[in-house]
Amino acid sequence: MSCRCFASSDGQGARVTLMLILSLVLLSGVVWAQTAESESSRSPRTSWGDPDLGGIWNNSTLTPLERPETQADQEFLSPDEAAALEQQAVDRNNRANEPSVVRTEPLPAGGNVGGYNNFWMDRGTTVIPTRRTSLIMDPPDGRLPSLTPDAQRLITSSEMQLLDDVRQGPLPTDSYDQLDLGDRCIWYRGIPSFPTGYNNNYHIMQTPNVVAILQEHIHDVRFIPLDGRPHVDQTIRQYGGDSRGYWEGDTLTIETSNFSDRAFIRRFNLDLTEALHVVERFTRIGLDTLDYHFTVEDRNIWTKPWKGTLPMVRSGGPMFEYACHEGNYGMTNILAGSRALERSAQ
Repeated sequence: MSCRCFASSDGQGARVTLMLILSLVLLSGVVWAQTAESESSRSPRTSWGDPDLGGIWNNSTLTPLERPETQADQEFLSPDEAAALEQQAVDRNNRANEPSVVRTEPLPAGGNVGGYNNFWMDRGTTVIPTRRTSLIMDPPDGRLPSLTPDAQRLITSSEMQLLDDVRQGPLPTDSYDQLDLGDRCIWYRGIPSFPTGYNNNYHIMQTPNVVAILQEHIHDVRFIPLDGRPHVDQTIRQYGGDSRGYWEGDTLTIETSNFSDRAFIRRFNLDLTEALHVVERFTRIGLDTLDYHFTVEDRNIWTKPWKGTLPMVRSGGPMFEYACHEGNYGMTNILAGSRALERSAQ
C-alpha cells in the first residue's frame, strides 16, 4: 500500500500521517486476529464439505445422569467443588491401583471370586465442562420426569421385583429369558448411550450419505442414512430402533424410532416400549471436543420428555474388539448354579 503524505510547516501533516499509519497497522491486526480466531474455531470439514465428526470419542464422566438429591437446588458446581470431585477420583484410582495382597488360601464355598480390577475401569476423572450437577438439563431439577401410573405399577409389581432379584443374584434363574440383554451379550447400552464402568468409546465414520457409529461393547454398530429416506415400516422393530440423520447447519441431528418392546437404556431397571423416540444432536466444537445433546420420549414410561447433554472428548485408539461371547461361560454358570441351588434346597 502506498500513501502520499503532505507535511505542513507546523508539523500537523506529520502527525496526521503518523496517526494514519498507526490506524492502518491496528486495523490490519484486528482483521488478522478475527481471521485467525475464525479459522481456529471453525470445525474441521470432510473432503465433501460436511463437519467432520470422524474419529474415536470418549464420554466417561463423573457427572451423574440425575442431579443428586443433596444438590437439589444447585444447577452448577463451583470451580472449587468440581476440582475437589476430580481430585477425589484421581486419589481413588491411585488407591485402587496400588498392589493388593496376594491370596494364598482358597475362597470359602460361595465366596466372591471378584471381577475386573481397576486397570480395566473407565469411570472418568472429570465433570462435564459446564460443571452441571447432572447430565439432564430438562426438567430443570435435573432429574427424570415422573413415571406414568402404568409404569409406576409395573416397576413396583411383584413380577418386576422377582425379575430384579433374579438379575441381581438373590434368586435362582429359571430361564435365560429372565436375564437382561446385556447379560446375554445381545444389547448393552441403548440409545442414547450413557457411560458405564468401562468401554465408553465411540468410533464415528462418515460418508456423504451415511454415518456409522461403533460402540465396542457387544459390538454395536449403528448405520444412519443421511439421504432423506423414510423410516422403515412401523411393523419392523429393533433393539436399537431405526435411525435417520440430517444436517442442521453444523449439527448432525439423528432421530430414532421403531424400537422394540425389549428396548432399554442402561441405568434403568425396566424395559422401555415401542413408543420410545430419541433425538440426538452432534456438533464438533473444537479439535478435541464433540458436543452431544439428547432428547428422550416414551409416553408409556415418563409423563413428559427429558433432555440432556454429554460432551465427548477425542480418544487415542485403536479400539479393540469386546468379544462378549468369546470364552464367556456366564450364562452356562448362572443356569447351572441356579439348578444346583434348587437341588440343595430339596
